Amino acid sequence: MSKVRTQDLLDRFDLEIVAGEDGVHREIFTSDISRPGMEMAGYFKYYPSERLQLLGKTELSFFLELTDAEKKDRVTKLCTDVTPGIVITRAMEVPDLLIEAANEAGVPIMRSPYKTTRVISRLTNFLETKFAPFTAIHGVLVDIYGVGVLITGQSGVGKSETALELVKRGHRLVADDSVEIRQEDYDTLIGNSPPLIEHLLEIRGLGIINVMTLFGAGSVRNYKRITMVINLELWDEKKQYDRLGLEEETMKIMDVEIPKATVPVRPGRNLAVIIEVAAMNFRLKRMGINAAEEFSERLTNMIGENKNDITKGGFQGDM
Repeated sequence: MSKVRTQDLLDRFDLEIVAGEDGVHREIFTSDISRPGMEMAGYFKYYPSERLQLLGKTELSFFLELTDAEKKDRVTKLCTDVTPGIVITRAMEVPDLLIEAANEAGVPIMRSPYKTTRVISRLTNFLETKFAPFTAIHGVLVDIYGVGVLITGQSGVGKSETALELVKRGHRLVADDSVEIRQEDYDTLIGNSPPLIEHLLEIRGLGIINVMTLFGAGSVRNYKRITMVINLELWDEKKQYDRLGLEEETMKIMDVEIPKATVPVRPGRNLAVIIEVAAMNFRLKRMGINAAEEFSERLTNMIGENKNDITKGGFQGDM
């Protein structure tokens, strides 16, 4: 999980530092953002001081109606030693008492020209991305017809060579060898490449190649949602492989179950084409078209019709 400091918000968003410059290196520990409405009314029993505080038009309008003593009390309690920062929206004027309290406590006050809901949305999305659960998997991630396919398998099975062929066929490389994965929300996995090996492929016998330089900017992506896993394994004569596609395997990455298919590798099999078709078939399944189920249903109907014919023929013979 990445470290996030208040300075990162100033660098990332259109925020103006108004007060508390000494605290811009305070660390933010949660993606939750607090709008201290109850606190403005004087109730600080459950004040989440460790969160980023956001004051919109409602909170500041209420604050301006308080007495001087109440204002002094509220700003003193708002600005604590652990508060990472206070964001003022709509480019509203910051009360002098709040500026004084923030400078004294070292709490950064930042001002945004945008509406409160928009600021909350953008800050929350940024922080949730930074604090998302994270892992790394040995494999290759390719964007095939909009489907993020994670290709896994033991070292030397041909993952990178397959990815190279897919790139030649017009698809886009996201990561080779090591795929960094973060979980956004409860069912979404986003994969990207480590900065050190971004846009690079390792091909045994050739070495390191730069995919973007060779095939152009359209051949790479910085990140992609992972929607299916293709596991490559050496062909095992003793193993029974699924021939119809009715069995649906899954692979659990962190808290998310991802559909998985196992493709056996042996000479003569065009893995790039197989994976490309697997991605297209996956898209069809999401659209409600399942070829394996259609075949199974067709077979069941044919067996039922043959049984009826045999039964009718039996009765006619008895007569």
